[in-house]
Amino acid sequence: MTIELTDTSFTELQRQAQQQGEHIYQPVDLGIQYNLPKRLGEGFERLLKLRQGLTIYIGKGAFQQRFRYFCQHPSAFPLVSKFYLSGSSRVQTPGTSTIDEDYWEVADQHYLYHLPDLVEVEEWPANQLIYVVMVCADADYFTTFDTQNTGQSPLSAPLQRLFDGDTSQCFHQSLGKMSPAVRRLVQQIVACPYTGLMQQLYLESKALELIASQLTTWTDDNRSTERVSPNSQDVEQLYQARDILVQRVNNPPSLMELARLVGLNDRKLKQGFRHLFGTTVFGYLCDYRMQQAQRLLHSPHITVAQVAAQVGYRNPEAFSTAFRRKFAVGPKAYQLRQRG
Repeated sequence: MTIELTDTSFTELQRQAQQQGEHIYQPVDLGIQYNLPKRLGEGFERLLKLRQGLTIYIGKGAFQQRFRYFCQHPSAFPLVSKFYLSGSSRVQTPGTSTIDEDYWEVADQHYLYHLPDLVEVEEWPANQLIYVVMVCADADYFTTFDTQNTGQSPLSAPLQRLFDGDTSQCFHQSLGKMSPAVRRLVQQIVACPYTGLMQQLYLESKALELIASQLTTWTDDNRSTERVSPNSQDVEQLYQARDILVQRVNNPPSLMELARLVGLNDRKLKQGFRHLFGTTVFGYLCDYRMQQAQRLLHSPHITVAQVAAQVGYRNPEAFSTAFRRKFAVGPKAYQLRQRG
């Protein structure tokens, strides 16, 4: 089943959830946090307002069911730097000519886009952790900069036209895999250690550093940047592979068998899993097993050995080692902590 909402119906759902006692709107330093209505899942969206039309968005959570969101973009749309830390989404922009009408945004990739005056349909799968950070800058933020004198790294043509004042520019550029330096900047924004004035200065400096990094990456001289837009059929087969892993958690197929079951070769399966889920095939299986084990250990009436067996470990010691590696605490100690 798929839940479909528009801007208006989503706002109404938030209002109803707030009236029913859910804490949907939560003030935070520099902005506001919107907690996801429980009907949809668990998670939050945090908006942090900086100076001169600069905004940071942090979104993290998982939907209980497949979720499609229909959004009408205004003509005054910002330049958006988007960083996908976990999860994936399918994006459709029907009726456009300058960008793909159907593409995927996936884990560990980053994007730069400006999409005014169009309808965007974004779809997220169920029970997948979505973790996204965005830096949004009003188009006129850049008008005070000298965008003509850029030295050896000229701006790409769409960006140059946007910065020259043509706000009708519509583009969506994949900038490939995040470098360790970019990922580190994103994590520094998420884990900002300051409050007050220092928080504003710190976040603004990191946000501008991220934008500068993306502008450098996307230049007319750097057209060879890796572009990842997974084929829709491949994506469906990858989700099928994930479902098979979950269903056969106690007796998972080999990599070759899994590839055969879903009709992919092993190379596409391995690369596709990394792009779509941010990990290897059996890395995903291990994470899923640990999440299930964590849930089972909340019950005081189950032993560690029983939990190990239920999540597919024949050797309780191997299970304990894997659990400790994942959560930095042994399963027995974790269970006792939950009881306490």
